[in-house]
Amino acid sequence: MSKKSNVQTIVGMGILTAIIIVLQGIGSTIRFGTFSITLVLAPIIIGAALYGWKAGAWLGLVFGGMVLATDAGAFLVINVPGTIICCLLKGMLAGLAAGFVYKLLEKKNQLVAVISAAVACPVVNTGVFVLGCLVFFLDTIKEWSAASPYPNVGEYFLFGFVGLNFLVELGINLVLSTAIVRILKIVKKSSAASAE
Repeated sequence: MSKKSNVQTIVGMGILTAIIIVLQGIGSTIRFGTFSITLVLAPIIIGAALYGWKAGAWLGLVFGGMVLATDAGAFLVINVPGTIICCLLKGMLAGLAAGFVYKLLEKKNQLVAVISAAVACPVVNTGVFVLGCLVFFLDTIKEWSAASPYPNVGEYFLFGFVGLNFLVELGINLVLSTAIVRILKIVKKSSAASAE
C-alpha cells in the first residue's frame, strides 16, 4: 500500500468513525418499539467495502461502544459485563460480516456484494443482540414479556422487542445499497485517478 493510499484510508476511516459517533448519538433518540433504530450500519458497510473486514470490525466496535454509551442503560443496571460484551460483540461481528460478505462477492457483482453486506450487517447485529439477551438477560426479558401484550418470550422478541427495529434497519440498509454502490464507484475512480 502506497503512502498516499494509506493516508486516504486513515482519513476515510476517521470520517466514517465520526459519522458513526454522530449518527448513533442522534439515532439513539429515534425509537420504534422498545429500542432505538440503528442508523449507523450504512457507514459500517461502506467502510467494510472500501477498506476491508478489519475496517468493518473497527467501525462496528465504535458503533458498539456508542450503543453502550447512549442506549444501554436498561441492561447496564442488570448485568454490566454482559451488556459490555453484548454491545461490543454485536457491533464488531456485524462489521466483520459485512466486510467478509462484500469481499466474497465483490468480484462477481458489486451490487450483489453491497446488497448482501447490507443484509448481513443487520442480521448479525440483531442476531448477536438476541443471543446476548438470551445468555445474559433471559430472566429480565421474561419479566418484560409477562408485562407486555406478548407474554410468550418468543412472540415478545419477534413483535415487541426487536422485530420492528430489525425490519426498519434492514429496510434502511437495502434502500441505501444503491447509494453505497455509487459512493464506492466514485471513491474507487478518484483513487485510481489520483494514483496515476
